[in-house]
Amino acid sequence: MKNVPDTKLGKMYREHIQHILDKNIDALLDQYTDDATLISSFSKSPVIYKGRDQVNEHMQGILGIDGLETDIVFWAETENPETLMITEQITMTVGGQKSEMRFADSWVLQDGKIAIHFAGMVQHPDGTLA
Repeated sequence: MKNVPDTKLGKMYREHIQHILDKNIDALLDQYTDDATLISSFSKSPVIYKGRDQVNEHMQGILGIDGLETDIVFWAETENPETLMITEQITMTVGGQKSEMRFADSWVLQDGKIAIHFAGMVQHPDGTLA
């Protein structure tokens, strides 16, 4: 992980990525509220996941990731309300295929957990822009 600040949310982000690397979905889900909403653009059409079971469904995709490298290009956070907005340059290997893409993630936290997660892909592995 590159360019992650030494802040409370920086620590949470590092843990988030480590859970992905470890394929530890339970620990990853523990970072979310039970009624969390995750809005994903990974499939080029918006998909909305609500609640722990549906967020778990979304997270199953991490099981196929063999490697993940993140380089933070943009980082902004606020304290009240507690939010995070980032843009990341991502390199990952899935099924032996190395892919590069750009993500834009935003978190809205409630009591130290992610209540809303905008999981946006800005540039898809095929090079197309979202």
